[in-house]
Amino acid sequence: MALIVQKFGGTSVGTIERIERVADKVARFRDEGHDIVVVVSAMSGETNRLIGLATDILPEGPTPRELDALVSTGEQVTSALLCMALHKRDVGARSYNGSQVRILTDDSHTKARIRHIDDVKLRGELTQGNVVVVAGFQGVDENGNITTLGRGGSDTTAVALAAALKADECQIYTDVDGVYTTDPRVVDGARRLEKITFEEMLEMASMGSKVLQIRSVEFAGKYSVPLRVLSSFEDGPGTLITMEEDAAVEAPAIAGIAFNRDEAKLTVLGVPDIPGVAYRILGPIGEANIEVDVILQNIGEDGKTDFTFTVGRGDLARSQDILSQTVTELGALELRVDSKIAKVSVVGVGMRSHAGVASLMFRALAEVGVNIQMISTSEIKISVIIEEKFLELAVRTLHSAFELDAEPEEQPTAV
Repeated sequence: MALIVQKFGGTSVGTIERIERVADKVARFRDEGHDIVVVVSAMSGETNRLIGLATDILPEGPTPRELDALVSTGEQVTSALLCMALHKRDVGARSYNGSQVRILTDDSHTKARIRHIDDVKLRGELTQGNVVVVAGFQGVDENGNITTLGRGGSDTTAVALAAALKADECQIYTDVDGVYTTDPRVVDGARRLEKITFEEMLEMASMGSKVLQIRSVEFAGKYSVPLRVLSSFEDGPGTLITMEEDAAVEAPAIAGIAFNRDEAKLTVLGVPDIPGVAYRILGPIGEANIEVDVILQNIGEDGKTDFTFTVGRGDLARSQDILSQTVTELGALELRVDSKIAKVSVVGVGMRSHAGVASLMFRALAEVGVNIQMISTSEIKISVIIEEKFLELAVRTLHSAFELDAEPEEQPTAV
């Protein structure tokens, strides 16, 4: 039988009734003879409640070390409750927090990265026939301080444990039954994918798909951990995320449409068209730890050019403050900002062997009057920046143009 790591998110364990349901599911897998390690998130809303308590005491915010010590308790509560529910079903189970397992991380509180996992205790419990329930989202640094991995960090915990234990599969249980060609709330005909490659899932996650945390996908791809997204509330095969050579044989051109509303655009008009100007604009932005996405520089004219780039909408104000000084130093004409934009991306490893994806994408958007402001491409992705008001129209149009509601064998080659 298999060694399986199962992760249950906050909505999956949001009430005692749901924890009991998770215990039923875990017990069934254990009865089939599988070795099971379970990773749990805090009950839905609990992390926000704990942060609220902290800000009630310190409105300016607690120190990162104490915040980690506080919010890590949410997952510990869930892991203990799930063990109790398993004991009720006569299933041997032991709960562990991150420091007890010894999930060793760096000392970057609230956004720590895993360095090493000691799997000795976990293997010992499995040898005794116990289900091991691990509190997700947390670890410990070299000095014994509790650390947390950032929002969605329980996904990363699960994948890291699966890699350390060389598990046969890591199953991520959530409130959706798999990865879809796009958000079903936007497109009624969105279809669940049976398989998707790590590359495609990473692009989908980075472009706005919220099914999995990006770091967990990176980790799974790096260590070749078979990853499956499943529903906590209904039975089904879910979506398997695996290596390209296993999933991309005769792949359609496009696997899915991702989008992100959290975009803002900054344009510096009339900067000198000289070497080094891009660094002088983006250098201070990078030093402020602001992530830049799409970049465009126009053709120079009369020794001047325009330079445009996008950032997350939450970083717009800081970026604007930083650039105001740069604009003066460069002698640029003006700084313009636009917070009413969105990004839409078509993603698919099949783009490597199918021609005409870009032309089909651009033609489809043109036919419904959606103007493209910026374009960014990679080997398996094409992204466009558009006005936010056209986002849902663009997603529905592209989903239809690439016939993503069709079964894989029916999907056409882009022309």
